[in-house]
Amino acid sequence: MVLALCVIVHLGVIMYAVRGGLSAAEILGRTQGNWGLGAFYALFVLACAVHVPVGMANIAREWWGWGEAVALWLSRLFALLLLVTGLRAVWGVVT
Repeated sequence: MVLALCVIVHLGVIMYAVRGGLSAAEILGRTQGNWGLGAFYALFVLACAVHVPVGMANIAREWWGWGEAVALWLSRLFALLLLVTGLRAVWGVVT
């Protein structure tokens, strides 16, 4: 439910920015130093890092025929990659 709420809020923010005709520079100008926005997007990244690997492991097992242990370890590595790159992006946008 957290991920669904984050997606809805994120889509709302996108629609607001696009309708207002904001440029990338204007968006970054508004996000820099906004730690509330950073906390929201950090939560979004965390929710993605928890949700996506579960589905990936299932796909790897069911579609590609991978063993359970291999699928779980590779999905965990992907979760770590999502977490690190996502939080790095949040840090870059906020600071």
